[in-house]
Amino acid sequence: MSDSSTARQQDEERRVLLAVHTGRRDIVDLARTSATRLMQGGIGVRLLDDEAEALDIPGAEVVAPDEAAAKGAEIVMVFGGDGTFLRAAELARYTDAALMGVNLGRVGFLAETEPEAVEETLIAIERCEYSVEERLAIRVDVLDRDGTVVGGTWALNEVSVEKAERSRVLDVVIAIDGRPLTSFGCDGVLCATPTGSTAYAFSAGGPVVWPDVEALLLVPTNAHALFARPLVTSPNSVLTVAVPADGNTARVSADGRRTVEVPDGGRVDVRRANRPVRIARVHAATFGDRLVAKFGLPVRGFRDARHAGPGHELFTSRNVLARDVVTIDGASGMEVGGGDPHGDA
Repeated sequence: MSDSSTARQQDEERRVLLAVHTGRRDIVDLARTSATRLMQGGIGVRLLDDEAEALDIPGAEVVAPDEAAAKGAEIVMVFGGDGTFLRAAELARYTDAALMGVNLGRVGFLAETEPEAVEETLIAIERCEYSVEERLAIRVDVLDRDGTVVGGTWALNEVSVEKAERSRVLDVVIAIDGRPLTSFGCDGVLCATPTGSTAYAFSAGGPVVWPDVEALLLVPTNAHALFARPLVTSPNSVLTVAVPADGNTARVSADGRRTVEVPDGGRVDVRRANRPVRIARVHAATFGDRLVAKFGLPVRGFRDARHAGPGHELFTSRNVLARDVVTIDGASGMEVGGGDPHGDA
């Protein structure tokens, strides 16, 4: 993680690009209010031309939704869920802009803040009081049976090598760093980043990996094999999923947004991308705090929580290990605990 540069404060033309899920009125209204606040603070606001009409923000710059959209922007501010965030990541991919998400979806693991904390987030942007995390991304090469690269893409979360025909099993051979490891029939194979470990890979039974860990994950989906466990490899490894020519056809899906067909007898090589994805952070919550909040994990002893049952915890405070947790009746902000974690319960 690197601190935001104080040089930003001296930049004459600061710009923020908005990426907005315009299908909901509440999201549009929040984006408009935020844009007005930023412009009043002397920060230029850019809109994507396919969203500009719905947002209707006077004085905003309108740009095409291509790889140049975020060029020269300091922040890409996302209003929506993880799908909107991944779309915004495509725009910021080849620039120095950092992504900052306002979660208006259901889970929103990638987002930095919730709607009620937007004011705090806008103040942090105005004052340059944020930090930037660099998240490992993955590069994908699709090769034909002769080893010639015929396609490629990239992903922040995961790449899924999946069967093209639903009625047939996909046969695959797995290799790590050019050495065959195992083979099996399956519905597909996921190659994920730590950032994506809480997305599709998590649903397929993969491990949760803290985002500052540098590693690559390989998670089979519905494999017909005894040894088809999730694998965690070096970030410098090359993960290969080869598809025999006499098997089912396959395709690559990257972050659920970009697809590449795999030729018969071809293979998919996944490795660390040269460029990371930059994510801006304002709040001091740890990744563990995010897990507790997003999944509603029980952080009290099961006897303490049994009146509500597992999964009914409210947001935790700064240190769940010290039992500083909000009670079920603590909607008003009251906290209990706060005592010595080594003392009596």
